[in-house]
Amino acid sequence: MSGTVNITLAGQQWTFEAAPPATVLEAAERAGIRLPSSCRNGTCRTCLCRLENGAVRYTIDWPGVSPDERREGYILPCVAVADTDLVLEAPAARRV
Repeated sequence: MSGTVNITLAGQQWTFEAAPPATVLEAAERAGIRLPSSCRNGTCRTCLCRLENGAVRYTIDWPGVSPDERREGYILPCVAVADTDLVLEAPAARRV
């Protein structure tokens, strides 16, 4: 992906833009949206949320998401970069 994509938080109906190399978490923060986070390296799982639509790629080889969770659509926004427009389920998201 080379351009900007839109990320929508389904429950809140908030949309923000993201462009590589920014992660989903970084793009949310730039847009004034706080997603839960802690480690920012894909291990603690604090930011775990569900991808309803779209595709991401990870900045690390082994993010802390199990194969079952991946099949169910869960991602770690702290190490995920949007490849397409996304729709996320992130109930704990807050505006800052």
